[in-house]
Amino acid sequence: MSRRAVITGVGVLAPGGNGTKEYWDLLAAGRSATRAITHFDASPYRSRMAGECDFDPGTAGLGPQQIRRMDRATQLAVVAAGEAMADSGVEFDRLDPTRVGVGLGCAVGSTTSLEREYIVGSDRGRHWEVDQAYTLPHLYDYFTPSTMAAELAWLAGAEGPVSMVSTGCTSGIDSVGHAAELIAEGSADVVLTGGTEAPLSPITTVCFDVIRASSTRNDDPAQACRPFDLTRDGLVLAEGAAVLVLEDLEHARRRGARLYAEVAGYASRCNAYHMTGLHPEGREMAMAIDATLAQARLAPEDVDYVNAHGSGTKQNDRHETAAFKRALGRHAYDTPVSGFKSMVGHSLGAIGSLEIAGCLLAFEKDLIPPTANLHEPDPECDLDYVPLVAREQRVDAALTVGSGFGGFQSVLALRRPGGKA
Repeated sequence: MSRRAVITGVGVLAPGGNGTKEYWDLLAAGRSATRAITHFDASPYRSRMAGECDFDPGTAGLGPQQIRRMDRATQLAVVAAGEAMADSGVEFDRLDPTRVGVGLGCAVGSTTSLEREYIVGSDRGRHWEVDQAYTLPHLYDYFTPSTMAAELAWLAGAEGPVSMVSTGCTSGIDSVGHAAELIAEGSADVVLTGGTEAPLSPITTVCFDVIRASSTRNDDPAQACRPFDLTRDGLVLAEGAAVLVLEDLEHARRRGARLYAEVAGYASRCNAYHMTGLHPEGREMAMAIDATLAQARLAPEDVDYVNAHGSGTKQNDRHETAAFKRALGRHAYDTPVSGFKSMVGHSLGAIGSLEIAGCLLAFEKDLIPPTANLHEPDPECDLDYVPLVAREQRVDAALTVGSGFGGFQSVLALRRPGGKA
């Protein structure tokens, strides 16, 4: 029988929540942290709001050289990883470094630094050839997303498997799923994993503007992301990071570790259909749910909660509603579903890990965070989306799902510690 992977440490930097406790408090309160963009002048753009982190790298403990070397996404990951490592109680310097791994997810890499350096090196686009003499010496690091995972490896002293996962908006789920597989197959005993993203820049904003994916409710940013609501008009971009410490269950038990949850199953599928479009029937997501449940040895009736992708676009909401019905059958109507993007926005490659971290609240507190801003339910989305207010309920098994550009559909099953193998 393969080994079991458990979560023993959590670190979070999110809009409205620096640190795991603040983040959980925000989710439990159903409070939205999206606001007008302050990182740059967004006045020329269609959508002018985002989920921004109140994050200062110096205050967070990074030195001047680290700040200059690292893109903001890397900074977020390193600080979140520090919290997760401390929270886990793992003495990383006493581990066999070849048994420690890293798996980090990110969708758009060092976008903010690349754009900044291009503007400088090209003299605001006046020159076709970028003059490297005007750019930072760390420009190569920004071109190579794997340097983010390398930073975490240096932090943890990891000499085992180290990888960067970039599968768009499912990256934060896929990285954790792959980390659990490393533990299950015996390639590592401890893996630092999660997702990070700092995409808030003009180039990212205009890309989402062009495809009309983002909300234009600029006069009310906190209410802009409205998953499953009839009046929704798109997603709200965001930044953030969540890093988890995954351990082999027996390794964690031997040192008396606190167990947040077990990663009981993981699967991913692709619709091979369209870069941004989704089949309304939700077949591929349903297939991923089926495969995840089979791996976790759970029946549909065992699922107590589903954390939705809930991006706030009509096609996504209807797609995953159909997928839940297809995979869970009649039990879908009895299963609470909620979407955290209504509160913290859509941080692309980071959001899957932020949602995993948030799901742990359901296990810790017997509380299901709500879907904020859900005032007028879409009749075609007729499941229990836990509108506006958190719900007291014991959760023993939960699914968290994600959809990504390119057709990716990923699902992770979390189980309360001590559950059946």
